[in-house]
Amino acid sequence: MELLIVGTLDGQIGAASKIAISQGGKVSLADKIETALEILRSGTRNIELVMIDVKLDIHKFIRSLESERINVLVVACGVANDTSLAVKAIKAGAKEYIPLPPDPELIGAVLAAATRENHALIYGDKRTEAVLKMAKQIAPSEANVLLTGESGTGKEVFSRFIHDNSKRANKKFVAVNCAAIPETLLESELFGYEKGAFTGAVSRRIGKFEEATDGTLLLDEISEMDIRIQAKLLRAIQEKEIDRIGGKSPIKINTRIIATSNRNLDDAVKNGTFRQDLYFRLNVVNINIPALKDRPGDIPVLAKHFVKKYSELNDVPLRDISKEAEEKLLNYLWPGNVRELENTMHRAVLLAAGDEIGEEAVVLTDPNAVINFDVSLPAMSGGEKTEEASLYGKTVAGAERELIIDTLKHTFGNRTQAANILGISIRTLRNKLKQYEEAGYQVPPVSMG
Repeated sequence: MELLIVGTLDGQIGAASKIAISQGGKVSLADKIETALEILRSGTRNIELVMIDVKLDIHKFIRSLESERINVLVVACGVANDTSLAVKAIKAGAKEYIPLPPDPELIGAVLAAATRENHALIYGDKRTEAVLKMAKQIAPSEANVLLTGESGTGKEVFSRFIHDNSKRANKKFVAVNCAAIPETLLESELFGYEKGAFTGAVSRRIGKFEEATDGTLLLDEISEMDIRIQAKLLRAIQEKEIDRIGGKSPIKINTRIIATSNRNLDDAVKNGTFRQDLYFRLNVVNINIPALKDRPGDIPVLAKHFVKKYSELNDVPLRDISKEAEEKLLNYLWPGNVRELENTMHRAVLLAAGDEIGEEAVVLTDPNAVINFDVSLPAMSGGEKTEEASLYGKTVAGAERELIIDTLKHTFGNRTQAANILGISIRTLRNKLKQYEEAGYQVPPVSMG
């Protein structure tokens, strides 16, 4: 891994560099933000972590990274009494603040966090084990791989596993989300451009193919790629060369492709939205990732992993998952797969009280996905339904409304905390509440605390 230091660090560059090198890292230096961006744009170095002087414009730096879709961990550094600047840096998007002079253990921990398996494969099911066995077997080859499966099953995690077990493991792993980048930008993102190639191209930018040369390029949700760009992708794979936009000559590449899709590409080929020749080039090895409901042995293992992760993140006590809560997790179909389980356990960590995470803290968002859902309506005195049957007969919108309002009651009207628990943005929450109020529903008042 390579560390990029930006700024003077109040004269502590040498000390920070020495610590990083002792941890097995390499160090690059940039005196200012513009220089740092040029280094990162070049894509020629395996930079995973940036340590930036807190006195620089961190907000501008991080916004530039976001706008150019450069993925790198950023930590701010400054003298211990720079409290206001530290807060400002964190608000700007820095992941950590490291006081200077640097502490070897602290920098070592940050470096370890940047290099360790953030995408570690956590599993406990035999089906997942079988998929991993196949992935590990084909990983050392040079074959392109197509990973298929529902959204949220962890296809990117599996792709990283293949890279980490390949002959290219010590080279770069570069991921591109084809569904998240507009068609007009995807071509320049993949193939790069020369300075002046179009309005806004103020400097040369190498594309993801070049950045990943000798390494692995993940094309996530490739089924969303426009048919015109598919033709250029096919040429890059066949000829092992690409053309930068505005370039004068082709550039040789040596990039292994892993592609993912949550759609049936056979159907896409029949419908004419995906090139058959490109499909054959990508589908040398096809690995299907089972939905979470089809690998139930993973559910309790992943749930415990997420509880630990979010307990540490939110600085709350680490609690065990009660047997009733675990049973509730196992009796759910998880339409959102691992991504939904992660959000559910994040909420559970925040809602839990007492020594365990009880079933009341496990808030499931789709009542229709509960296994053996009891449709009987046992009556209580006064003809009321029991709590267990309270969702029967309600629309999804109605169940959502009750969930949102009930969560607000738990947070005593605190909108921000409720949005965090629900896993939605504060803006979405406010819009929902406005709709409910306009429809005549009583919404808990805003917390003044």
